[in-house]
Amino acid sequence: MKRNLILTIIFLLAVSLGWSQTITNSCIPLLGDDAPSFTAKSTNGTINFPKDFGDNWKVLFSHPADFTPVCSSELLELAALQDNFNNLDVKIIVISTDKLETHNQWIKSIDSVSYKNRQPQKVNFPLVADEDHWIARKYGMIHANTNTTRYVRGVFIIDPLNKVRAMFFYPMNVGRNIDEITRTIVALQTSDKNHVLTPADWHPGDDVLVPYTNYTGDQKDLAKKENPNLYSLTWYMWFKKTQ
Repeated sequence: MKRNLILTIIFLLAVSLGWSQTITNSCIPLLGDDAPSFTAKSTNGTINFPKDFGDNWKVLFSHPADFTPVCSSELLELAALQDNFNNLDVKIIVISTDKLETHNQWIKSIDSVSYKNRQPQKVNFPLVADEDHWIARKYGMIHANTNTTRYVRGVFIIDPLNKVRAMFFYPMNVGRNIDEITRTIVALQTSDKNHVLTPADWHPGDDVLVPYTNYTGDQKDLAKKENPNLYSLTWYMWFKKTQ
């Protein structure tokens, strides 16, 4: 009787630890966390992420399946913007939960499609096979108590130090806004380089915010005199002209 009780307790502890581990492996990385690393097969060969992408910015897109219409439109848009991302020192990596063989077929088809009256664009970025959902779980995109891939629709922006800097999640029936993703990358790069902040609806070339400074009285006039590009709307909102 006592032996059976001990075995039952050990079993329950093992199940509990296993469940906790599953939950841990399914947590979305927080902003500032190291990007979860992985090694996997892709349409460009074996990928060691993020090591293989060096000190570039990285954008990881994830997809629940190949040949889905919304995801296909996103790959077509990414293919058309590959040069733009390269100019921003950004490397693209795409994760999908189908097999590598299916990935190759999907890419072959994408390469032949004319989208938005553009000539077909060859996909140069890797499409990683996540058939066992291991990567999706590392990035917290599959619920701990389910195996559905419908929520594998995340975007992770990762900086040269391999820190997660921004995230987006979209439902299966809504295409991702690539312009907003690009805008966020440029905003992060601008902020890091110039030690400034970007206001709501900021676009490259717009004025930027400077970190909070409580200038008052003579200090305010002195600040504007020393830097004519500074101006304020109120004491807690100081801007810097960029043009």
